[in-house]
This record gives sequence, C-alpha cells and structure tokens, in this order.
Amino acid sequence: MDASVIVVGAGPAGLMLAGELRLAGVDTIVLERLPERTGESRGIGFTIRTMEVFDQRGLLPRFGEIQTSEAGHFGGLPLDLAVLDAAHASARAVPQSTTETVLETWAKELGADIRRGVEVTGLAEDGEGVSVIVRNSARALRARYVVGCDGGRSTVRKLVGFDFPGTPATTELFLADLKGVDLEPRMAGQHTGGGLVMVAKLPGGIHRIIVGERGTPPRRRSGPPEFSEVADVWKRLTDIDISGAEPVWASAFSDAARQVTEYRRGRVLLSGDAAHVHLPAGGQGMNTSVQDSVNLGWKLAAVVKGTAGEALLDSYHEERHEVGRRLLVNTRAQSLLLLGREEVSPVREVLGELLDHSEVVRHLAARVSGLDIRYDVGSGRSPLLGARLPQLELTWARRRTTSTALLRAGRGVLFDLDDNATLRGRAEAWRDRVDIVTAAPVGVPDGSVLKGTSAVLVRPDGHVAWAAPGSHHDLPMALDRWFGPAR
Repeated sequence: MDASVIVVGAGPAGLMLAGELRLAGVDTIVLERLPERTGESRGIGFTIRTMEVFDQRGLLPRFGEIQTSEAGHFGGLPLDLAVLDAAHASARAVPQSTTETVLETWAKELGADIRRGVEVTGLAEDGEGVSVIVRNSARALRARYVVGCDGGRSTVRKLVGFDFPGTPATTELFLADLKGVDLEPRMAGQHTGGGLVMVAKLPGGIHRIIVGERGTPPRRRSGPPEFSEVADVWKRLTDIDISGAEPVWASAFSDAARQVTEYRRGRVLLSGDAAHVHLPAGGQGMNTSVQDSVNLGWKLAAVVKGTAGEALLDSYHEERHEVGRRLLVNTRAQSLLLLGREEVSPVREVLGELLDHSEVVRHLAARVSGLDIRYDVGSGRSPLLGARLPQLELTWARRRTTSTALLRAGRGVLFDLDDNATLRGRAEAWRDRVDIVTAAPVGVPDGSVLKGTSAVLVRPDGHVAWAAPGSHHDLPMALDRWFGPAR
C-alpha cells in the first residue's frame, strides 16, 4: 500500500480530512489535479458551527483577525444569530484561498503527503484496497480506502458510479471579485424585481458580487463567463454600471440541487461537494463540506487502525446524508425566496411576519448556522444527546480551560463533572482512545442544557455520545459503539 487513505481533491473538504486523519496517525496522500492553488476567494465565511469546529482543532488563531457578525439571513430575510447564545459568531470576509492555505499548512505539519498536478483517471477496488490510476503514470497508487473530495463535478463519483439524483438547474448566476469599484454592502442578498444581487467587501479593496437574473437558463460553458456578461446583468438589476471595474476572477453557477444516494460504496467514500451540490445560500456548501470531513475523519481512522469495526464507518452515511438532505431542503427554499417569481411574494411576506417570533428566528438561525444538527446516538431524555457540546468553561488540573480546548487532540473525551471514581473506572479500558477528564464546570447558567449534567462522553467531532443523567444506554455500551471494544 502507498497509504492507508488516498484523498482526491485539495479543497477545504480534502484538506480538512487529511488533517483529521493525520491527527489520528493515519498515513494519508492527497491527490490534486491542479498544479497549484487557484488563489480564488470562492467561499468567504464560516458558519457558527464551522467556527466551533476550527476552534476544536486550535485552528482559529492561524486565520489572524477574523471579522465576525451576528447578522444572518434566510432567503434574503434578516436573522439575528445572537439568539443562539453560542461561544462564536459567524465569520465574514475570509477568502477560501486563505482557508485552504491554513488547512494545507496544518495538514502538512501533521505529515500529510499532498501531491499537486496529479489527475485521477481510474479506480479499481478489490478485497484489500483500491488502485488509483493517474494520468501519465505507469504505476497505480494503492490505498485501503479512497475518499473523493473533488467537488461538484467529482471524478471519483463518476468513476465509481454513485447515483446523484436531484433537481436540474433553472437559473444561471454569476460570481465575481472586483477591484476599482465602490459598492454598498448587500450581505444578505437582495431580492429585486428581476432577480438576486449581493455585495460583500473582502480584504485588499476587493468587492465580491453575486448576481442572478430570474429566468436566465444555464448555459453549457467551457470556461468562465466574460465580465461584460456579469456587468450587463448587474446593470439591468441595479441600474449601476460596473463595466469599468477590474475583474479579479469570475465564474458562473446554478441553482441545481443534487445529492448522492450513498456516501460510501465499499472502500470508496465521498465528502463535501462531491456528495451534494446546491445554491450556495449563506455559504453553507463549504461549511457543510468541512463538517462532513470532521465527521468522517475519526471514524475512518478508527477502522484503519483496527480499533473499531465497519459499522462505525457506515454511520458516516447515516449521519451526514441526512444533514445533506436537510441542507438541500433549506437552500432550495432560499432559492425560491431569492429567485422566485411574483407568485412567491406571499410566501416571502408570511415568512417575514413569522420572523417576528423568537422561536422561528431561533429555529432558522440554528438551521443555517449548523447548530441544529443532532445525530442518533441512542435514546434518552438529555437534550445533549447527539447534539454538539456547547462550549463549557472548566476548572481542570488547577487551571481554567474549556471543553473545546480539550478536544484539540482529536480524541474522544469523557468529561467527569462530578468527580466520580466509579464512572472513571468503567471507562478505563478505553483510555487508549478516550481522554478521561475530571473537571468542575464554571458558571453554568440556569436554563442551560448543561445544567445538572454530571458526566458527558464527547466524540472527536464534538458531538455528545452519552450523558448522565439522561441516557438510556450505559457508559460501556456507548464507548463500545463509538470507540470499539474495550482493551
């Protein structure tokens, strides 16, 4: 074997997965078709959950000063994300090129082998692994598992024959980064009589615009659109002339919404846009892609290392396919609100009225922020089960820390919040995979989901696998399910 895992694609999903695998000590090769990073900004922000995920791995300081905001939107209708009372706000104006640089540096520091200018042309699976055929090479690469993180037009998905059903594109939209122009920000996206316009200010005096004219059918393109096309549509929808601006780059995309029927087929798996494509409403695509890889990384590592069985790897599809399905539902709804014709106006008006109610705001804010994700980890009355663990302030080993900081090693953590020696003894046989932390919570407010919790088992991805009181399964059963048999 050349590596235990070969990751195809060095975008955010592939680089995050490579880092997660190396954090667990799994030898990993990343193959990228492009000879170097494009430097294009593309995705320009992080949802609250992605901020939490990056914090769990200690990555946030690498981004430098991050501009944050508690303002969000659903289909152009404003949302106050502050109602979620999370440790982080969402991030704005972080170009994807910066995200890829941070993640690639991290993955390389951990020992990932990233090879650029390598195009995958074939895959052949057998009982022991997968052969990866690359262009202009006489020898195939071998790995136990291959993960396609190669985007919406995924070669891996096509080579293996994953079903990719969904709704076809109805409208073409343009994205462009511009210099030499000064436009008023329209971060939420503005619904106009003829379509959608959005403006965001990026570092270096760059303006990001997105524009989509209702009823404009997608064109089959062999390259990016001419900037004159973008400027013409912008002028028609806003009556503002941007033709004199300097385009840094431009691209076209659509409102197509598709999702594979299975995220795993034997020894080949998919993560990120290779598994789901949709209108990039609120930047949820890149963020969901990163979170796909965080869910997959520790599971694939455990199977490769032999500490857990294939059932753990199957849970990747079970958990993330449902997340992807719900993602397509919310982005398709937003697409209708932003690009729909006049018959959608009554829906937009009624939804605007509903947003006067805090419960509705909280529901939609959690949906677009990734904080509503809850996995099936077994029954019980604790509201923590299956949800991500909110950041918990702790006193541990005579110092102040947080539950987030204690997840940075990429291992499971059993938080013993009641100094229970019996509990610790029951988990001792999993200590090679799970850190056992006896700590005292600091300042848990009344009404918090953490109030009254005496212990919580957290998976490496930050989701709660077991809690006391409130879980109907006992602790060893939960440890066995998520971390493999006792040793």
